[in-house]
Amino acid sequence: MNADERSVLTGSHFLSGNEACCEGALAAGCRFVAGYPITPSTDIVERIAERFPTLGGTFIQMEDEIASSIAIQGAVWAGQKAMTVTSGPGFSLMMEHVGLAAITETPCVFINVQRGGPSTGLPTLPGQADLMQARWGSHGDYEIIALSPNSPQECFEMTIEAFNLSEKYRIPVMLMSDECVGHMTEKVVIPPAGEIDIQPRRYTTLPPDEYLPYKADGDLVPPMVKAGDGYHIHVTGLTHDERGYPIINAECQEQLVRRLVDKIRRNADKIVSFEEYNMEDCTIALVTFGITSRVAFRAMEMARAEGLRVGLVRLRTIWPFPEKKIRQIAERVHSLVVAEMNLGQMVYEVERCSAGRAGTFLAPHAGGTVHSPQQILDVVREAAP
Repeated sequence: MNADERSVLTGSHFLSGNEACCEGALAAGCRFVAGYPITPSTDIVERIAERFPTLGGTFIQMEDEIASSIAIQGAVWAGQKAMTVTSGPGFSLMMEHVGLAAITETPCVFINVQRGGPSTGLPTLPGQADLMQARWGSHGDYEIIALSPNSPQECFEMTIEAFNLSEKYRIPVMLMSDECVGHMTEKVVIPPAGEIDIQPRRYTTLPPDEYLPYKADGDLVPPMVKAGDGYHIHVTGLTHDERGYPIINAECQEQLVRRLVDKIRRNADKIVSFEEYNMEDCTIALVTFGITSRVAFRAMEMARAEGLRVGLVRLRTIWPFPEKKIRQIAERVHSLVVAEMNLGQMVYEVERCSAGRAGTFLAPHAGGTVHSPQQILDVVREAAP
C-alpha cells in the first residue's frame, strides 16, 4: 500500500459538511487550493492544509481572496485541478476572476459557505442570499454552474460533481453551501476510489503547429494544453479569436461569447438536477434548496397532516435554473411556495418560469438562523386554494 492509498479515506465517517468538501476535492483529483481565512469556511482549508501534503497536493494561503481566485487559475493552466474556498465578503472580492475564468475557459471550483450579509454581516451565522451574485456577480454575458448541497454527504458528492462539471464544460463551478450545512456533522459514506466517477481533463491530440487553443468541436468545448508541453498559447481576458489573440470587434465578440453561453444553455437538461417529494397529487408545490429544504420537508409533512396536498421540489442545481421543470409544475398546481433564507431571490426565477400559470408565494428569512417549519407552513396555508 503506497502513501496515497493510506491517505485516502474510504468507508463510513462522521464528518462536517466542510470536512466532507475537503475529502470530495481530494477524491476528485484536486491537488491545489488557494484561500484566505474567513468564517464559516475556514475549517475547509484548515483540513486541506493538513490533508493535502499526504497526497502530494499544495495549499497556499494567499494575501486575500482576490489573489486566491487568480492563483487557482494559474495552477489549472499548469495542469492541476484547483479550487478556492470563501464566504460572503470574500466571494464578492472574487467576482472579477469568476469572469476571467469564464472568458478564458479555465475549469475551477469556488466553494462559498454562505453567511448572513450584506458587508461583514453575520460571520458565523447562516444565509442563502448569494444566489444571484453567483450567477450575475461578474460583468458581461457568461454562464456558470452552481450546486446546492443540503447535507455533509452531498458536500462530498457535489464537490466531486463540481470538479467533473468544470472539466467537462471548461467553466467555473460554484458549490453554494451555507454555515448550517458546513458545520453540521453526519454520516458520510466514501466509496473506494475505483467506484467514483472522475471526469479527466481533455487535452488536445494535435501537434503544436495545428492546435488552436479556442477552436471547439461540436460540443462547443475546446481541448486544453498545459504549460511546459511545447504549445505556444495566449490566455487573455480580452475578447479573442480561436488562436487566443485579442480581436476587438463585434463579430469576434458575437462568436466567442455566444459559444461561452451556448455550451451551457444547450446542455442545461443534462446539467440540471433536482429531487421531488409527494408531487403526484399536490396542489401546492414547495420549491427550495440547501439547508432550507430540510426545514421545508418538515413543513410539507405538517401541511399534509392537515389535509393540504403539498409536494416539494428540492433544487440540487441552482444554475442553470430548472426552467422546464418549474414550467411543468406550474401548469398543474394551484400555487408555488418558494422557501429561501433571504428576502427574495430565487422566487423571482420561479415567478418568471411560472408566467402566471400558478400563484407564486415567498417564505422569506433574513438569515442568522433557519426558518422554523411553522413559518413555512403559514405561507403554505396562505397559498392554499
